[in-house]
Amino acid sequence: MSNNNLRTLPKVRDSWSYLYVDRCRIEVEDKSIAILDTEGKTPVPCAAITLLMLGPGSTITHAAIRALADNGCMVAWTGEEGVRMYAFGTGETRSARNLYRQIARWADPDQRLAVVKALYALRFPKKDVNKHTSLKQLRGMEGARVRHSYAEMSLLTGVPWFGRIVGKGNWERADPVNRALSAANSALYGVCHAAIVSLGYSPAVGFIHTGKQLSFVYDIADLYKTQISIPAAFLIAAAGEDDIDSRARRACRDAFREQRILERIVDDIERVLRAPEEPDAYADDAALPGGLWDPVEGIVAGGINHATGEETVTPTPGMAPTIDMTGRGGEDDDFDPNEVAW
Repeated sequence: MSNNNLRTLPKVRDSWSYLYVDRCRIEVEDKSIAILDTEGKTPVPCAAITLLMLGPGSTITHAAIRALADNGCMVAWTGEEGVRMYAFGTGETRSARNLYRQIARWADPDQRLAVVKALYALRFPKKDVNKHTSLKQLRGMEGARVRHSYAEMSLLTGVPWFGRIVGKGNWERADPVNRALSAANSALYGVCHAAIVSLGYSPAVGFIHTGKQLSFVYDIADLYKTQISIPAAFLIAAAGEDDIDSRARRACRDAFREQRILERIVDDIERVLRAPEEPDAYADDAALPGGLWDPVEGIVAGGINHATGEETVTPTPGMAPTIDMTGRGGEDDDFDPNEVAW
């Protein structure tokens, strides 16, 4: 897909990947944010990051959340070291067109199969996955690929590998490399999640994975594990066990930057979903009215009194519509029309 239309592909591709914080307070500062902890105050340009992960002991002000939302930075509330995610905010895309495209591909069995094979094709660039290859065979090929990656990194680093230990209740008995893998994968999941939401897709509507709220996140993250999180985890485990979770996340963050992971996520999602390059009417004005569904005409214009044909919102260039938010029939001086994008 072309890189010319930056309105079609949001600025997520040019952002830093993520920032994890815990045991701190986050406040707004000069339309950006500042992190306050025992070490002092650290300003952070929220327009430059894609995802802010809030770990235990962190608090954040309403104004800081608004600054992050205005700059298209997703906020996720996570567990210790970002390993578990409990809640997340929204991205910056206001149009639902990408979500509709994703659902249309998912709902049609033939289109869904095409997306699944496109996802596998990215993992096996030297193989024709469409030629005499069933999904059962592809799953077997993928399992072998991942097992080979574990074995190769174990041999390269000298870190013993006895298999993947994941799941609730297993953390304490997990060996260092498994703990590093969990931390590294959580960072990768978070960045993929932020990119998916920023592009206007649903993290729940997966094609290979299904049934969970992060199914599409797993679809996309699996493209990069053998290149990023698995090597990072083994290299960190080989260097020692101290602070292994934090070191694994930092190693992933360096790899995200070096491998331009956000740009790749955007390109790969658009490629597998065959997204056409077209203008987004809501990119310049998030407060534009949406359309109205009609079983005969498809979509009819919104923001119109269909009894009279008159516009209920006057599209004056450079001005937002006057909307009564007070219930008194007058204007609310504190009302920001750009917030009417729900």
